[in-house]
Amino acid sequence: MKIVQFLEHHHIKLNPFSQEDASTDHVFSQHCVTGVHHPGWDKIYGHPEHPSTSVVFGEKGSGKTALRIQMRNELREFNRSNSDKRSFIIEYDDFNPYLDNFRERMHGRNRQPEKMLRKWRLWDHMDAILVLGVTKMTDRILNAKNENDPASSISEDALQSLSKNERRDLLLLAAFYDRSFEESPIRRWSAMRRKLKYNNLASWKQIAIGALVTAIVLGISFWLDLFSGYLKWIIIALIAGWAPLLWKQFRLAWWSWDVSRQIRVIDRLPNSLRKILGRFPGQDILGQPIPSRNRSDDRYELLGKFQSVLKTLGFQHIVVLMDRVDEPHLINGSAERMKDLVWPMFDNKFLKHPGFGFKMLLPADMAPYLQKQGRDFYEKSRLDKQNLILSLAWSGQSLYDMTNDRIKACSEDPNNPASVQDLFDESASRDMLVDTFSRLRVPRHLFKFLHRLMLDHCSKYTDDEPNWKIGRDTVQTTLALYLKDLESFDRGAGTL
Repeated sequence: MKIVQFLEHHHIKLNPFSQEDASTDHVFSQHCVTGVHHPGWDKIYGHPEHPSTSVVFGEKGSGKTALRIQMRNELREFNRSNSDKRSFIIEYDDFNPYLDNFRERMHGRNRQPEKMLRKWRLWDHMDAILVLGVTKMTDRILNAKNENDPASSISEDALQSLSKNERRDLLLLAAFYDRSFEESPIRRWSAMRRKLKYNNLASWKQIAIGALVTAIVLGISFWLDLFSGYLKWIIIALIAGWAPLLWKQFRLAWWSWDVSRQIRVIDRLPNSLRKILGRFPGQDILGQPIPSRNRSDDRYELLGKFQSVLKTLGFQHIVVLMDRVDEPHLINGSAERMKDLVWPMFDNKFLKHPGFGFKMLLPADMAPYLQKQGRDFYEKSRLDKQNLILSLAWSGQSLYDMTNDRIKACSEDPNNPASVQDLFDESASRDMLVDTFSRLRVPRHLFKFLHRLMLDHCSKYTDDEPNWKIGRDTVQTTLALYLKDLESFDRGAGTL
């Protein structure tokens, strides 16, 4: 027998258990993303009009990525129907480029992953989040990806409603944090300046002064033939004429070098940044926050500017979806390295920043470190206010319902769908299946087990003499072997 024959007999058109990762699970994305939720969904998701922070620990396969996809889709759907209450969604789930750039700033033994990650700070997370947010917003403004989805698009009317200071703030954020490989930073920044109709004629004042002084001095010198006797004074006059521009460029070069050194998560070239900052009138950037120091104060100010611009553009809140912390190659599944990366974020001032909602979906391997922290950590993080879920656990009943939902989604007739009980004979009762599922703990193990169970059952029978019901003995035999493999997997001594 073949699995496809077994499923077709029960009028199931797709294998509900063939996929193990939510990001590539077509059954989940097409049929279950809106209807199948973890029992703790309401606490994790909250309400889209008032996004809150939640910190969730879950073992591999417990559905963290599925939660992220569901929250993203729910927020997008809310945005489409509430254009004046939209949330700006930032998916903070690919850490490789930021960690790689951060490592490039280290030298010697500090380049080792363990030592490097101990130097990661809160403002590095803030920089990475600003890079993601500002780049996404710039793409929307320039419509670089032909984005017309009302959930995230930015209209021309909204752009025109930006005040002069907000246009400056947006361009300043783009100068520091816009990261695109499609065109050079200066060309992309100039395109956005034209889109925003930001007047920067005053930025050419020093060049105009230098050119005017040069023209006057050289004109008079030629007219009166002063080169032979007054050459020294002519040179002094020319230097004085260009001194404002030289001072401006020196100051901008110093700032740019500081910024490129302190923003450690992207490679911001000082000369490129100097050219962009030189396009601002001097009075427009004087006194503005610049991320040029090892501190979070400037980043909080820039986050505030980012929020102000987004509110004018129609986004009342920012929601950061953090996931896949264990996947970067410099983390490599190490709980100690994950702790070093994530722990700086446990700051109540940051997690409760007004207008922000952080959804932190973290591996369960990190949870034991919480028990080892002292009083200062808990007073600083205030995890009691962060909707903390220490274990993204699934009961046998919840997994049984999920299995039924997936089988229903894959059934040929949605009005008369198959159920999980239809796949088993009378010896395998509902209570027995619920108990079996509870021992598998999480959806991924459940799907692996059910796929292996169908494979074991089908391998016992031929096409000529099929058996369309799975018996209790097959369930128990397959479960015993799977639990043995699962125990080895939990010890890190095998795979499933």
